[in-house]
Amino acid sequence: MRQLVYNAVKCHECEETIVSYSVHDYKTCGCDNRAMVDGGLDYARYGAMNMDKITSINIYADDDFEIVRQHATRGSRGKNNSLKLSYVKLCDMEDDHLVKVLEYGGSAWHLDLIKKEIDYRLSLLQKKLDK
Repeated sequence: MRQLVYNAVKCHECEETIVSYSVHDYKTCGCDNRAMVDGGLDYARYGAMNMDKITSINIYADDDFEIVRQHATRGSRGKNNSLKLSYVKLCDMEDDHLVKVLEYGGSAWHLDLIKKEIDYRLSLLQKKLDK
């Protein structure tokens, strides 16, 4: 089974994109279409009053990495664990944050994405050095 890394719905009535980050993270948009998304990275469930006015956006770990890194996230509470939980895209994570995630651990599929992001950045750096 493919690993979901981003589970969202865009409502074309209000233009809001709603993202479900965890298994029971049920969210709805604020307009009369009541677009909804649920399931986090475990399953994709979505709906709306008018299904023709929504687009489901699902990104998987085996999709093109250029797309994956723009959507896959890691929950963070800051360096001292004192901030409100927020989700940071792989492409926006600081280098030291990526390393700390590897040290801390997590799901094998997620750690594989972190390693891919580090390799991606190293390859970009190498290309710059080769010029």
